[in-house]
Amino acid sequence: MVKHTLAKNIDKHLNETVTLKGWVYNIRKSGKIWFLIFRDGTEFIQCVILKDEVSSEVFDLKNTLTQESSLAIEGVVQKAPRQKFGYEILVKNIKVMQIAEEYPISLKEHGIEFLLDNRHLWLRSKKQNAILRIRHEIIKASRNFFDDRDFTLIDSPMFTPNASEGTTTLFKTKYFDQDAYLTQSGQLYSEAGIMGFNKTYCFGPIFRAEKSKTRRHLTEFWMIEPEMAFYDINDNMDLAEEFVRYIVEQVLKNRKKELEILERDTSKLEKITLPFPRITYDEAVKILQDNGRDFKWGDDFGAPDETLITKKFDTPIMIHHWPAETKAFYMKRDENDDKFVLGVDMIAPEGYGEIIGGSQREEDIDLLLSRIKKENLSEEMYNWYIDLRRYGSVPHSGFGLGLERTVSWICGNQHIREAIPWPRTITRLKP
Repeated sequence: MVKHTLAKNIDKHLNETVTLKGWVYNIRKSGKIWFLIFRDGTEFIQCVILKDEVSSEVFDLKNTLTQESSLAIEGVVQKAPRQKFGYEILVKNIKVMQIAEEYPISLKEHGIEFLLDNRHLWLRSKKQNAILRIRHEIIKASRNFFDDRDFTLIDSPMFTPNASEGTTTLFKTKYFDQDAYLTQSGQLYSEAGIMGFNKTYCFGPIFRAEKSKTRRHLTEFWMIEPEMAFYDINDNMDLAEEFVRYIVEQVLKNRKKELEILERDTSKLEKITLPFPRITYDEAVKILQDNGRDFKWGDDFGAPDETLITKKFDTPIMIHHWPAETKAFYMKRDENDDKFVLGVDMIAPEGYGEIIGGSQREEDIDLLLSRIKKENLSEEMYNWYIDLRRYGSVPHSGFGLGLERTVSWICGNQHIREAIPWPRTITRLKP
């Protein structure tokens, strides 16, 4: 019996007979020969069916096989220099598993809403496959980066009794006889983790009930959130830029084929070198005002503002020292001017917006309590978090990287909804 082989590995079996299992992508017919473009989830490969090389039943399958029919192909691996993959299969036999019904997603163009309604099928296409393989690479690179630097993965809960940032963009639910919320961030729990492990990170889904319809927003997305004891804001920024550069390097190294499928201009990614530019909030505001933007000091930056600020830079930039009133209660104030927090946002180039938000955290219990009271937050709900300042408090910092925005930027996607397998927006809850 011929052993089953993945299509991506057939270069190891030149001139050998192999079995591939997968699906029909396309068929081309021409007299005594027909061609089947086959996919198995690892690669697309051309299979050649010659009338004199197969049974009449197999040859006649050209008239019955449909797009996405499932089958097993037995054939000989041979070189095919004119094929992009470089190899093809000379078919000896085909075993049909199922003849697919008429496939809704044909090889023509379709509208985005139609494709999202059929997301469970759209994932089979070349471009969507490439995007999610790059997403996988970014996740793998992230885990390797933190594992190699002595971080411990300490995942945070999805149900929380309170908001991490005291905002109203929460999904509320009943938790037996209590109110609970879907998490906005794992940060507060990671702060607890570092007191036991020194450096930790969490990685999981985050939920924000923001009624935004922009190409940068989802209601459910994934965050990678490292937290570090004894790190100040500068240590934090050093780690953040090192992390992003490492991710880009790994994608360029290991996902050339996928970037090519997406027609990504990799020269722009190759320019991502260290160090990244660092500017203060005040300097960013000046860039906007010098370029004609009517921007009010103290406001947050919108998408057009971020795009304008990054136009003169080839790499992500870090904007630090934000107005305290715009940021969360747990961010440490600048000891030289407490109207600023020691916070940082990293903005990706090419108009992809913020990919990282972070800060040095307030370690002083009295200052933290005063801000909790000032913002009318429940001291009882945050009592466990305040405990961290009672028992061995230390300077510490952390940040969160939004996975989907990072995937969108590296892939060159036009919209963030393609950077996640199952996008959730304010208008979409299925499939």
